[in-house]
Amino acid sequence: MRRMLRFLLSPLIRLHARLLAPRMVYGWRAADGAWRAHARVSTHTCIESPELLVMGDHVFIGHHNFVDASGGLTLGEGVQITNHCSVLTHSSHRALRLEREAYWGHPAPAGYERAATAIGDWSFVGPHSVIAPGSRVGAGVLVKAYSFVRGEVPDFAVVEGQPARVVGDVRELDRAWIERAQPAAFNAAQREAYEAWVLRVGAAPRASAAAARGQAQVAGAGADAPDAQWAP
Repeated sequence: MRRMLRFLLSPLIRLHARLLAPRMVYGWRAADGAWRAHARVSTHTCIESPELLVMGDHVFIGHHNFVDASGGLTLGEGVQITNHCSVLTHSSHRALRLEREAYWGHPAPAGYERAATAIGDWSFVGPHSVIAPGSRVGAGVLVKAYSFVRGEVPDFAVVEGQPARVVGDVRELDRAWIERAQPAAFNAAQREAYEAWVLRVGAAPRASAAAARGQAQVAGAGADAPDAQWAP
């Protein structure tokens, strides 16, 4: 009897799981009313205060992420946030310790931090990474898995670790791949378009990944200081 019951219920259980499984939804209505036709956002990602999220097109936000826009969040064109990531614009741990029982329901608890966060165009955030409040991640950045990022991250940087350090430059990785690629895989027009994009980003007055390589956040600023920068 039990075997027969399992046999009969198994298709229903599978169908139920399939209907509730994480899925990517195409298209996003931005806070300004514009339609981002190429954006993809998971049904199983939490976006807090979406009305304060400024998001470009071609953005990908995968499964099981917490995206906090309550303090103001900008995701540039083509940003990819993979899975199990936290992108934050507020921090409450200090306020929790300072206020304790009084924290609950407090409109402005002491020590509560709120700071706008931004991730530049075509940057990639690897799984299980945290982007802390007030961070400014440049364009074309690769954040490797399990990284804790706080402060300024230069354009084209490869960062990893806790706290994250600049360990490379994506342009070197990209050009090495391009040199190995067959023309059919990446033709001359694509190469020219890539280099033109690199030049456009490089023309902006921002820090370079090469100059910041091997550097970490200001040691004296503290792990949760809102003005922590990338420095020796």
